Amino acid sequence: MTDRLLTVGQAAELLGTTERFPRRLIAERRIVFVKVGRHVRIPERTLEEFVVAHTVQPITSRRRFAAVA
Repeated sequence: MTDRLLTVGQAAELLGTTERFPRRLIAERRIVFVKVGRHVRIPERTLEEFVVAHTVQPITSRRRFAAVA
């Protein structure tokens, strides 16, 4: 096990959000997490996969609409 376990605060900092967002992801079971006693930890790899899965690629070509006369 070489994957670093992050606290909710560290996960929020890595995502650039408040702690509320990773807590909501955990509550909705949208990401993998580990319970250590009463504490919750999020594997760093899980956050990386979450970001990759929700990354939207830009549109590279623009459609040009001709004016209708």
